Amino acid sequence: MANLQDILYKVSIRQVHGGLAREVHDVQIDSRKVGPGSLFIAQKGTHTDSHQYIPQVTAAGAAVVICEELPALLADDVTYVQVENSAAAAGHIAHNFFGHPSERLRLVGVTGTNGKTTIATLLYKLFTALGYKCGLLSTVQNHIGDRIVEATHTTPDPIQLNSLLKNMVEEGCTYAFMETSSHAIHQQRIAGLHYAGGVFSNITHDHLDYHKTFDEYIRVKKSFFDSLPSSSFAISNADDKRGAVMLQNTNAKKYFYSLKTVADFKGKILENNLTGLVMTVNDQEVHFRLIGEFNAYNLLAVYGAAICLGEEKAEILRCLSVLSGAEGRFDYIISPNERIVGVVDYAHTPDALINVLATIQKLRKGHEQIITVVGCGGDRDKTKRPLMAAAACEYSDKAIFTSDNPRSEDPEQILLDMEEGLNTAAKRKYSKIADRKEAIRMAINLARPEDIVLIAGKGHEKYQEIKGVKYPFDDKQILLEMFDLLRK
Repeated sequence: MANLQDILYKVSIRQVHGGLAREVHDVQIDSRKVGPGSLFIAQKGTHTDSHQYIPQVTAAGAAVVICEELPALLADDVTYVQVENSAAAAGHIAHNFFGHPSERLRLVGVTGTNGKTTIATLLYKLFTALGYKCGLLSTVQNHIGDRIVEATHTTPDPIQLNSLLKNMVEEGCTYAFMETSSHAIHQQRIAGLHYAGGVFSNITHDHLDYHKTFDEYIRVKKSFFDSLPSSSFAISNADDKRGAVMLQNTNAKKYFYSLKTVADFKGKILENNLTGLVMTVNDQEVHFRLIGEFNAYNLLAVYGAAICLGEEKAEILRCLSVLSGAEGRFDYIISPNERIVGVVDYAHTPDALINVLATIQKLRKGHEQIITVVGCGGDRDKTKRPLMAAAACEYSDKAIFTSDNPRSEDPEQILLDMEEGLNTAAKRKYSKIADRKEAIRMAINLARPEDIVLIAGKGHEKYQEIKGVKYPFDDKQILLEMFDLLRK
C-alpha cells in the first residue's frame, strides 16, 4: 500500500478530479486484475485502447484511474488523474509504488539487435562468480539470485519489471543486469528506472514490422543512451557503424570496445575453434570457452562493463575464462559415432545468421558440409525473410527452409516469402519442409561424418506457436533424438 501523492512523483499531470489524499493497494495495467483500492492505468496500445475498460474497473472498486482522456461520466468515489502519456506515467508510477528498487541496486541495461542475452547472462554469471548476489532479466529466463523466474518478454511491463526489481532488493541482490529491447524503450516500459550503466552491442535489420524504418529503430535504441544520467557509464561497440552515434548525446561517461581499432577495451583473436577462443584483452592473453568472433565482442562488452563497475581486471578475466554462454546461443552437441556437430542458435535476423555461419565456416578443418535449418517467424518483419533465406544459402552447402513460430500465418506462405530472396545458384542448394522436426531429421540424414548442422531461429525456446497455440518443441531435444536414432 502507498500514498497516491507519493506514487505520482515525476508523473506529468494535466488535471486531477477527486482527492489525492488516498491510499493505493496495488497498481494494474490489466483491467481484469483490478480490485478494491487498485490504481488502474489506461493505455492506448498497438491493438487495444484500455480507456474503454474504465467503467469496468471503477465498478470493480478501482480507487484511482490514470488516463490520457477523461471518461464522459466520472464516479464520485474515484480519483481520475489525466496525464500527458500513460505509458511514461506507468513506468514512474510502478517505480514509485515499489519503492524505487532500481536506485537500491546497480542496474545495467544491455541493448542492441544481437548479443543482448549473452552479454546480460555473462554479466550475471560473472558477478555471481565474483561473490555478489545478482538479478537477471533476459529473454531466456529471469533470475533473483539463484531462483529462476519464468521470462515471458525480453523486457517485462513496468509493473512486472519493478516488482521483480523489488524482489531482487528484498532478497539481497546488489546488481541487476537486464536486456533492454527496442519495444520496451519505445513503449516506455523502462521509464523511471535508474541505470548505473548501459551497453550497446550492435544494430542490424530487425523489428521493422514494429518500427517501420531502420532510422526509427536506430533512434529508439539511441534514446536509451540519451536518457542516461552523468553518474552512469555508457559502453558501445566501436566496430559497429552506429556505435559512435549511439553515445553522441549521452550525459553518461563514454567508453568503447573493439577488435579492429583503438578503444578503451581492445581485443584481438588469436585462436578460434571448438575448444573456444584465445584472445588478448587489453594485452592480457586469455582462453575463453565461448566460440566465434561475435562472442569475442560479447566478452569485451562484459569485460568493459565490469571494469566500469569497479572490478579488478585479473579477477574479471579469471572468472570470465571459465563461463559458458546463454542457453540456445551457439549451443552445440557432437554425435558420439559419426562426430556430426549439431549447433542450436537463436539467430533470427540476417546479420545474426551470417555471424553464426561465418563462425562455423572458420571451424571447418577440411571439406565438411554446413547444413542449415532455418525459418522465419510469422506476424513479424516480413522484409527479412528473403534476406534470411539468401544468407542461409550463401554461407551453407545445403539449406532447409522450415517453420519457426508461424503464429497466425500460413507456414507455406512464409516459405514462399523466403524463396523470393534466392538467386539461381541458391535455388540449387535448398529444400523446404514446413514440419520443423522433419526438417531437422532431413538435415541429420543428409549429414556425413564430421559435417556441421546448424538449427537456427529458436535457440532456447521450448515451444512452437501455431495458430495461437504453443506446442512443446525444443530444437536441442529434437537434435539429441536424431543423434540417438543414428546409433540404432
